[in-house]
Amino acid sequence: METLTALIIGILTAASVYLMLARTFMRFLFGLILLSNAVNLTIFASGRMTKGHPALVPYGADAPLQAVGNALPQALVLTAIVIGFGLLAFALALGFETFRRTGTMDTDEMRFAEPKEDEQK
Repeated sequence: METLTALIIGILTAASVYLMLARTFMRFLFGLILLSNAVNLTIFASGRMTKGHPALVPYGADAPLQAVGNALPQALVLTAIVIGFGLLAFALALGFETFRRTGTMDTDEMRFAEPKEDEQK
């Protein structure tokens, strides 16, 4: 199971880097979302991929009697999913407003503050 998970993480990371190297804002945004999913899967896999019992300690014992699942990576991933969704919503709104004002999603055409290539000579 760990090999399949590592393979999926690698494929998600490679696809996200490929998309983030594109010159359009939407491809970059999709690459960013894929990268955040790959990181979430990595954090989740770090918490052990085996079946475990709930992390409950019986009365009078100092530790759980059986192998338990680690709840910390699960809580971190859940928080990261919520934050990632908020980031996606903000970036989509920002992209929509940028397209409305500039009429393009190509990042090379959005360079208003930089001098033109002809003016540099």
